[in-house]
Amino acid sequence: MTRTTLVLARHGRTAWHHPNRYTGRSDVPLDPVGVEQARDLARWAARQEFTGLACSPLRRARDTVGPTAAATGLVPTVEPRLRELDFGVAEGRTLAELRAADPELVARFEADPAAGHFPDGEPPPAAVARALDALAGLAAADPGGRLLVVAHSTLIRLVTCAVLGVPLAEYRRRLPVLDPVATTTLRFPVPADAEPVALLAYNVPLCRGWDGPDHDDSNQRTP
Repeated sequence: MTRTTLVLARHGRTAWHHPNRYTGRSDVPLDPVGVEQARDLARWAARQEFTGLACSPLRRARDTVGPTAAATGLVPTVEPRLRELDFGVAEGRTLAELRAADPELVARFEADPAAGHFPDGEPPPAAVARALDALAGLAAADPGGRLLVVAHSTLIRLVTCAVLGVPLAEYRRRLPVLDPVATTTLRFPVPADAEPVALLAYNVPLCRGWDGPDHDDSNQRTP
């Protein structure tokens, strides 16, 4: 049996990170710190012997993987199924703003963010299904390889819960933080049904075992 390693990196910081605004379908660019984080990721990735790159189609993910593509000579696969969840009525708003407008809506979401997801948004189980299909496809296309995949906080946390068998309702409590350009490593079997997907690491900062620059990203909770 063959196994493919997928290193999932969250995109770099955007202007909506510090207010902690919900950023799903909104195509928000990297801020200046996020641009530097993308360069840091490229310096780290150039030493990792990746065999492939992939990313979400959203600008913040494409701009994060861009320096790595330039540094490695690899051409990223832009995979639409790796986009962030659509947060519906919560897009562009903070949890405090939503609570002030509709406290019962936020209470339902906090109790169970899978079943009580925001109106007009994407149900988390649907997002997990599309993301796992996309990741399995990337793994099958490069059996035995090692790929860097730039995606999004909520999507990566939901996928991690699904791989571990943790109820999706628990993703905000069990995995409350995923830092910009931190990595989460999964091992996918090829063929996909040969064994369960394995989690090898979660929320690993680039500065661990690396002498490049480090940024203070506030380690804030992500919605």
